[in-house]
Amino acid sequence: MKKTSTRLADGRELIYYDLRDDTVRDAVDRRPLERTVTTSEIRRDPLLGDAVAIASHRQGRIYHPPADECPLCPSQGERLSEIPDSSYDVVVFENRFPSLAGDSGRCEVVCFTSDHRSSFADLTEEQAALVLDAWTDRTSELSHLSSVEQVFCFENRGAEIGVTLGHPHGQIYAYPFITPRTTLMLGRLASHRAETGENLFDTVLERERAGERVVLEGEHWVAFVPYAAHWPYEVHLYPKRRVPDLLALDEAARTEFPQVYLELLRRFDRIFGPGEPPTPYIAAWHQAPFGRTGAFDEGTGVNRDDFALHLELFTVRRTSGKLKFLAGSESGMNVFINDVPPERAAERLREVAS
Repeated sequence: MKKTSTRLADGRELIYYDLRDDTVRDAVDRRPLERTVTTSEIRRDPLLGDAVAIASHRQGRIYHPPADECPLCPSQGERLSEIPDSSYDVVVFENRFPSLAGDSGRCEVVCFTSDHRSSFADLTEEQAALVLDAWTDRTSELSHLSSVEQVFCFENRGAEIGVTLGHPHGQIYAYPFITPRTTLMLGRLASHRAETGENLFDTVLERERAGERVVLEGEHWVAFVPYAAHWPYEVHLYPKRRVPDLLALDEAARTEFPQVYLELLRRFDRIFGPGEPPTPYIAAWHQAPFGRTGAFDEGTGVNRDDFALHLELFTVRRTSGKLKFLAGSESGMNVFINDVPPERAAERLREVAS
């Protein structure tokens, strides 16, 4: 992998990740852009204690442009985009309309391929491995920012999810706090350690591997539908050797990851049968916080290495032509109601194997 960092016309950082070591990146952003001004602010809910990002500048972000005006495609002639060069393998850049910025964190866009009509599932194993390298490198770089407590790499795919750009891409959020979901996990991790002396992630993984909800298992990774799945089709992907983040994956796990992950994504596109549109999904990496805010102090009984890196992949489509909406119970009380039994979801994902 070759990494080349440059700056866009408004000062935002852009990084090329190339498969070939001899690739030269010297294109200049020729757009007449003014320096980006953001209004991101973090507020705390006094009743729940969780954080809300107020980012009014995002109201003006680009919304479903036609393919020939896509800002994530390479620049061609006088059609200038966020990527100055005429082609790329993987590129990462600071979001022009970030939810988090400055002391409130950082948001980046990850373009998986220059092919507008493609998707992550269409990548080769070599290309998918390069994306993993980019996620890992950005996690490392962002971990050095004093304001960042947790790095979240994710992909939203499909208009049903709320994606406003059709080009295959994901995002990276660098939060200045520990997210509410991770806080809940850490609390359960500490409670389980106090009650049993064991690691909760290890207990869950051992139980799931012995059950009927395993979807796919390799030498270094295992994917399963969780016992209490929130979403109609939801898969959790774990490395078999517990590590806290992407940086800690060994070479064997990194090598096998593209095979396993691409197979999972391709199965997701086959869940609802031939002729169906691509399955909308969210793919979310859960990594350990960096521990700057006392999350792993002696009182918790756990340390950073007790956390287990894993990816959660799920779709909002519950059956052909129907979506799972977060209605009263889910949105009002955060109590999910799942229409698809996890065991049946796992069976279906095994049925559509390549």
